[in-house]
Amino acid sequence: MLRLASAMRFVVPVLGLAVLHWCALLGRQSPLPDRSATPEAKFKIAGTIVNSLAGTPLGKARVSLFDTRNPADVVWMITSENGHFEFGSLKPGKFSLQGAKRGFIPAAYEQHEQFSTAIVTGAGFDTGNLVLRLTPLALLGGKVIDESGDPVRNARVMLYVEDHQAGMNRITRAGNGLSDDQGSYEFAALAPGNYYLSVAARPWYAVHPVSSLGEGAGHAPPAVARSLDVAYPTTYYNGATDADGATPIPIQGGDHLQADIHLNPVPALHLVLHVPTDGQQGFRMPVFQKRVFDSLEYVQSEGAQSVAPGVYEVTGVPAGRYSVRLQEPKSGQLQQSSEMNLVQDVQELDTSPSEPAARVKLSVKMPRQEPFPKQFYLALQNSRRQTVAFKPVDVAGEATFEDLPAGKYAILVFSPTKRYSVVRASSAAVEISGHDLNVTPGASLNLAVFLVDGVVTVEGFAKRGDKPVAGVMVALVPKDPESHLEMFRRDQSDFDGSFVLRGVIPGWYTIVAVEDAWGFQWMQPGVLGRYVQHGQNLTIGELMKGSVYLPDPVEVQAR
Repeated sequence: MLRLASAMRFVVPVLGLAVLHWCALLGRQSPLPDRSATPEAKFKIAGTIVNSLAGTPLGKARVSLFDTRNPADVVWMITSENGHFEFGSLKPGKFSLQGAKRGFIPAAYEQHEQFSTAIVTGAGFDTGNLVLRLTPLALLGGKVIDESGDPVRNARVMLYVEDHQAGMNRITRAGNGLSDDQGSYEFAALAPGNYYLSVAARPWYAVHPVSSLGEGAGHAPPAVARSLDVAYPTTYYNGATDADGATPIPIQGGDHLQADIHLNPVPALHLVLHVPTDGQQGFRMPVFQKRVFDSLEYVQSEGAQSVAPGVYEVTGVPAGRYSVRLQEPKSGQLQQSSEMNLVQDVQELDTSPSEPAARVKLSVKMPRQEPFPKQFYLALQNSRRQTVAFKPVDVAGEATFEDLPAGKYAILVFSPTKRYSVVRASSAAVEISGHDLNVTPGASLNLAVFLVDGVVTVEGFAKRGDKPVAGVMVALVPKDPESHLEMFRRDQSDFDGSFVLRGVIPGWYTIVAVEDAWGFQWMQPGVLGRYVQHGQNLTIGELMKGSVYLPDPVEVQAR
């Protein structure tokens, strides 16, 4: 069961502020509030750093102040026992205020996810009584329990987390460990997010005798009760044995959650594998893998025994859908995988694929023939928006996807330094507009993938009437958002209501500003629909670059 010890909204410790780029002027934004102070006027940023859950001051915390125009210009201090901080003699400008303390998640002022509100100094801005909130790190623990209610030791516990970077919508591994003698596990120092748990283990009492009498054997296998010839399927919180049925565990800062996982045995399959009988090849165990969210995880069988010349029996495998790969006996190299639904005892492991897998080689064509980033990846998402393949682009600008099932995929690009999108793909025989790719069974495709980069910065103000609003979520929503999640851009408005949306790719958009929208499913088209109809339309042309200044403020909407 899942028990919540404490809960509080929290923010992810990544700062989303950077240097502004002032380039092509495409319309003038409404002016900032009056800053008619003399050049000699000085300002201060001061306040208290507190525990966001208890509201108590945090002594001996480190508070830093960065100039957003020059992040290398930083000053810092250690707070007194009352948590007070103060930075004086500041010029008019925009600053990022950040705090850190052992046992807490580092955060910037009013931070939500990777976004925060910059502090603006100048006439008309009250910056002397700020509250900087830090949230304690979270903890997730629990027990792995068998069908009798006893603890399961040495169970492999896997932790996964939702990752929404650049619209990728992946569920990736966040940690792993083994249960102790009491069946307990623990993952500490967790940031907020949606997490998933899976457990793989073996029943301590299980035995798996072969079910066939091999040629030349002198005696039959010993009689074993069928109740002992069992296995535990990979089990997720809360009881599902398939990743699609796993229950997410929402974790917020400071949470101490307990999630117990109960394992129930199922009959273990006995699988028959035929191998060449020339005596020269030898034998290697087949490799079993199961799709777990956006990756393949290995599933360990009990072993294999020879039951006749050229015939092996693989035991200890629970029923389910697997990707099965044979190994070359001498080299150990894995052969092409086969998707198999293993449901029957003494089922033959026929690894000849019922539908041949495809191979797709993608050659990246950079805009303006610019060099490839050092960290550069291509990903394929299926029709369910699951990332089924994720490959680095090599020095030649290529990525090859092997053993790809037939289907429809979206080609996505990921780089931590710059935003890109696929505008078209082509080969000698086909021209594809957009990033969608249809793969037929057994196809061998070699495609050139043409990219467009985000070289436009959109700047503006979020206001309610004539009043700037700080701390609201500003989202740039692409046309047909369900098919173009990678084109979304977001920011959080600063003290003066200003926002900056960087790396915008050419296309048709609507800008919305929504108050108190952090934490809701902002990427779901159904959720955004009612806000988009009251948003501000914007078109970014293919030849545009530099900064686009919105002539009108974006009206802030209530959540």
